[in-house]
Amino acid sequence: MMFNFTSFLAHEFSALRLNLMRKRLPLNFQASFLDYPLANARCCVFFSSFSSGKEEFGNSNGGSNRFRKMGYENYGGLSLFRGDQGSDFASFREPDESDNSDDDEGEDSDDDEDEDGFEILNLANRNGAERENVGRVEEDEGELRHPLVREVCRLVDLRSGWNPKLEGELRHLLRSLNPRQVCAVLCSFEDERVALKFFYWADRQWRYRHDAIVYYTMLEVLSKTKLCQGAKRVLRLMKRRRIERSPETFGHVMVSYSRAGKLRNAMQILTLMQKAGVEPNLSICNTAVHVLVMGDRLEKASRFLDRMEIVGIRPNVMTYNCLIKGYCNVHRIEDALELIADMPLKGCSPDKVSYYTVMGFLCKEKRVKEVRELMEKMKDAGLMADQVTYNNLVHMLSKHGHGSEALEFLREGEKKGFRFDKVGFSAIVDSFCKEGNIDMAKEIVNEMFSKGCIPDVVTYTSVVNGFCREGKVDQAKKMLQQMYKYGCKPNTVSYTALLNGLCQNGKSLEAREMMNTSEEEWWTPNAITYSVVMHGLRREGKLVEACDLVEEMVNKGFFPNSVEINLMIQSLCQEGKMDKAKKFMEWCLQKGCAVNVVNFTTLIHGYCRRDDLEAALSLFDDMYLSNKHPDAVTYTTVVNALGRHGRIDEANELVMRMLGRGLDPTPVTYRTVIHWYCQTGRVEDLLNLLDKMLVRQNFKTAYNLVIEKLCSFGNLEEAEKLLGKVLRTASRIDANTCHILMDSYLSKGLPLSAYRVANRMFRRNVVPDLKLCEKVSKRLMLEGNSKEADNLILRFVERGCMSSRGNHRMVLLLMSMALYIDIPEPRKALDDTLIPELRTRQQSIADITEMIHVASLFHDDVLDDADARRGISPLNLVMGNKVQRFAALDPYDDFCLINILLLSHLQHVGRTDQATFCQ
Repeated sequence: MMFNFTSFLAHEFSALRLNLMRKRLPLNFQASFLDYPLANARCCVFFSSFSSGKEEFGNSNGGSNRFRKMGYENYGGLSLFRGDQGSDFASFREPDESDNSDDDEGEDSDDDEDEDGFEILNLANRNGAERENVGRVEEDEGELRHPLVREVCRLVDLRSGWNPKLEGELRHLLRSLNPRQVCAVLCSFEDERVALKFFYWADRQWRYRHDAIVYYTMLEVLSKTKLCQGAKRVLRLMKRRRIERSPETFGHVMVSYSRAGKLRNAMQILTLMQKAGVEPNLSICNTAVHVLVMGDRLEKASRFLDRMEIVGIRPNVMTYNCLIKGYCNVHRIEDALELIADMPLKGCSPDKVSYYTVMGFLCKEKRVKEVRELMEKMKDAGLMADQVTYNNLVHMLSKHGHGSEALEFLREGEKKGFRFDKVGFSAIVDSFCKEGNIDMAKEIVNEMFSKGCIPDVVTYTSVVNGFCREGKVDQAKKMLQQMYKYGCKPNTVSYTALLNGLCQNGKSLEAREMMNTSEEEWWTPNAITYSVVMHGLRREGKLVEACDLVEEMVNKGFFPNSVEINLMIQSLCQEGKMDKAKKFMEWCLQKGCAVNVVNFTTLIHGYCRRDDLEAALSLFDDMYLSNKHPDAVTYTTVVNALGRHGRIDEANELVMRMLGRGLDPTPVTYRTVIHWYCQTGRVEDLLNLLDKMLVRQNFKTAYNLVIEKLCSFGNLEEAEKLLGKVLRTASRIDANTCHILMDSYLSKGLPLSAYRVANRMFRRNVVPDLKLCEKVSKRLMLEGNSKEADNLILRFVERGCMSSRGNHRMVLLLMSMALYIDIPEPRKALDDTLIPELRTRQQSIADITEMIHVASLFHDDVLDDADARRGISPLNLVMGNKVQRFAALDPYDDFCLINILLLSHLQHVGRTDQATFCQ
């Protein structure tokens, strides 16, 4: 029988043709399919794997648009490998996390936030019938150990060095895996992002299609991460593949969004579920309550629970436990207890978890009495305290440092016949050691021996750590030796605790020697051990030994993190060993350590402090060669150094470069730039630069800082020119800035300028400080500017800005102003014309004062209901209270008092217009 290749192609690609027909492609394209099957196969795979979400909702051009966005490099879905460009798997670009293009999926809904997700409950099955849980995948340990699964994981781990041979092996293995084994592969990766990339890659392979349980597993894996956009894309793929989406699948996406802190998006997944026609069940409702609780939306969670009962979905104990935990998290313990009491009335009795949740919070607050009351309520509810109850209480109290209370519950449990293991005793020992009660911890250890509960390495390590905390390093060493005596071999944690104690007590060299003998003692230092000794050497100033230890650490395969590297660089810079610090950082870069921008900035700052500006600028330029881009702090450090050396133009260029790279200036950047520009007096250049900086990042007090700096440098005229930019808002900060300018003018003996600033403040409805204005008024009076002094005080009087405590000073000031007579120069004896005028004013002031005094007596008679005043009947008995109130004046009416004095003063100085205003 002769082989017919054309028939073979027609048979093999018939499924693809039907797929193209379902895509509603043009007829001429379908007709050319049999003529060019291989050429069209790739296009079919593209449409099946990369059609956009909008295509599903009626946009026939969606797949075409996605094709244009991807370009040629993503067109090949059949290969992980593109010649010299590397593997598709290694460089697969995940969807943009900010992509919210699915408008019709409810992402950009304009509904009120308080009602998001509540409408989904209207689809609930009121009969309460539970559907089969199709979204739950049980993890099989046997599948995880399957040779095929392990080989696939090994090949994926080699993805950075892939070649066509390895890719072909992986593709062949993929087709040999059953769905359960693919699920095992997805669960085997420590990095969930790698699992998601493998999922995408496998979905694009020729003649392979994910089973439904693979989608469920992928969503379950992503629910433990913040990869919410990836989870939502998997959910959309399920819709395009026509795979049934259970409520649990939507719940996984909700949890992923909540972990990412996007509560509103998480609740809008319920809207997607409603549009998909998926009926909610108890599981998705519990997930919604959990999401709301984690987002501190307890009131909304409570309303959601009430809506569940209305539509016929009865909450279970898990629902209430979520809400109880939320109340405890926000310290609303009374509401949690009230909810537990109301649960039986709602047909759901609380379980032990309900009580344990509240007990955990009470143990944290050391409210032991309420814990015992709650145990009595448990007993009344038919839940007897058992071994688990006491174990939880012991561990929770010990965890929060309440060892004595934990020991009390342990004794109580032993009396009831419960036997505690070494885990419970070790928790109490650790709590006592952290409290510094070593003697009590040793008694507990001896008690463990007497009860046949042999302490383990955790118990001994807690005691060793306790001795080190108290500075008793010698006793800690003895305890470490006793561990061998009792057949308990110390581990790395035990030795690390001892080394930490040695370093804390200034014995870092001894700790270093102990590390050198680790092989003889049969223990291996880890990264924490090296870090502890390194910081001890660094704190004692033994930087050469610390650098040698870091080198040994790297050679052993333990890499210091960026914080440890930064502390080492900072210590070297403080000692003035700049070359050593630079070589250390370069060595860390060469070895592949996590050197970041902060490390470069620390070294640049060290150079700047040593006035080695050229070295700092050179290192600043070298950052780009190391692919470490400077941040705003780095730029600010260099700008400050340039300003200190008077190189303002270079500093200006650097700031412009920072803005051009899209970096926002920080408040420290503003203060640095303002300081050096004001010191050099280049105010115009500063204002031009500030305008450009404020466009990038607003800083409300920028001009306030400029005025204050100009005042500190004595450039008061330029400072006053900027008052217009400051007095646009009547804020307290603006008033303080004006006060600084006024005080600066007074310090230089320019009260008229200070008076001018106060007037500008009044015009902008900003009230100056009264005490400061009194100083200005006195200085004006001394210089003979009585008119300006009068105007300044009149401003306060007109506005009624007088406090009861400050009115006596104001009264005295007005009286002195009323009695003031301008004596022309040259001074000579008072003539006959000045003496009568002065006496007339004095007489007027005396009359006004007596009137106020008499009015105050009238006022007192009314208040005291007096029947005699100096032996005669008072006015209130003769004429009545009403007439006396018209005649009297409240002596505490400050405004009236001041206006009387002011009226007298204005009439005497001839200002009849303002006197009429006061009347």
